Amino acid sequence: MFHGSAGKHEKPLPSLRQIRRTCSKELYRTVKRLKAYIPPEKMAEAQQLYFRKVALNLQYIAENGSNRKLLADWWEENVCGEIAELWEVDRKMLADAFRRAFGG
Repeated sequence: MFHGSAGKHEKPLPSLRQIRRTCSKELYRTVKRLKAYIPPEKMAEAQQLYFRKVALNLQYIAENGSNRKLLADWWEENVCGEIAELWEVDRKMLADAFRRAFGG
């Protein structure tokens, strides 16, 4: 399904701008809960990585948009490891911080 072609009870897919802004906000909230300093370059790189992952899995994410736990599980399985490595933080601590920030 493409943006704007949603059925009567379906939400349209978000725009790329909305996705990019949401990814940025979620990572910002995660870093606040992680209580660690992440250099701006690494933050930007993580935002790009997260954005790409979401864009590649947009249909799944849109279909499960109301299930925060399922989306947090998806993030932990598909995104967390790479960002933890990039930021040089413990994967489990990062996953916990994301869940607290995201609500899943």
